[in-house]
Amino acid sequence: MNTLTSTDGTTIAYDRAGTGPAIVFVAGAFNDRATLAPLADALAGDFTVVTYDRRARGDSGDTKPWSIDREAEDLDALIAEVGGSAHVFGFSSGGILALHAAARGSAIARVVCYEPPYPFGEGNAPDLPARLGALVDAGRRGDAVELFQTEAIGLPPEVVSQIRRSPMFPALEAMAQSVVYDSTISTGSAPPATLTTPTLVISGAQTWPKLTRSAARTAAALPKARHVEVPGGPRHTIEPEVTAPVVAEFVREG
Repeated sequence: MNTLTSTDGTTIAYDRAGTGPAIVFVAGAFNDRATLAPLADALAGDFTVVTYDRRARGDSGDTKPWSIDREAEDLDALIAEVGGSAHVFGFSSGGILALHAAARGSAIARVVCYEPPYPFGEGNAPDLPARLGALVDAGRRGDAVELFQTEAIGLPPEVVSQIRRSPMFPALEAMAQSVVYDSTISTGSAPPATLTTPTLVISGAQTWPKLTRSAARTAAALPKARHVEVPGGPRHTIEPEVTAPVVAEFVREG
């Protein structure tokens, strides 16, 4: 594990491997840097790959106040660490963050978004971030996790109840503050229609239909984007063996 200090003093933990053009991987809700490590590993033979813990999760810090621009500054610090320019792969809300960073001027050569959850009229209630934040502030982190899972993800209550009783639930509770940020990133958001950075939007053939629609609409909304569907990918997951070649081909185009 490596660390760096972002603009506002936040410690950001990251792993780096491989050689060649740099790809920084930005994870989504309930994810730390381990989530995208299998995909990064599949690309490390040809690229420098960087996975990191976004704010309020894993080994990274969480300096207040939060904003999406502060998270973009974290990404800028990582890009500077690998030479001043990089390609960026963003998963879920991490894809929305990657596009936001590119639109505000980050040194991103190409963006790959995997199932970015732009709402397009099918999103969360506008007050979801505030309700999540209130639960976390009241010390009810487990309830915040449940709320995000039921309203933002759309899991059935019986599945959420099973998750709460599972051994993995404490790890989710530890990231409860981060889902306040993820819900803020995605609630009411829209693709940056003036972005000219080449962008590839990927969705899995077996993902939730709402995410397939969002991926296609995101690509259509961006001037230099296209949508590709890869096999598999059930329930908003990434299968490295089919996704890595698509990412590599797109990055090499630049």
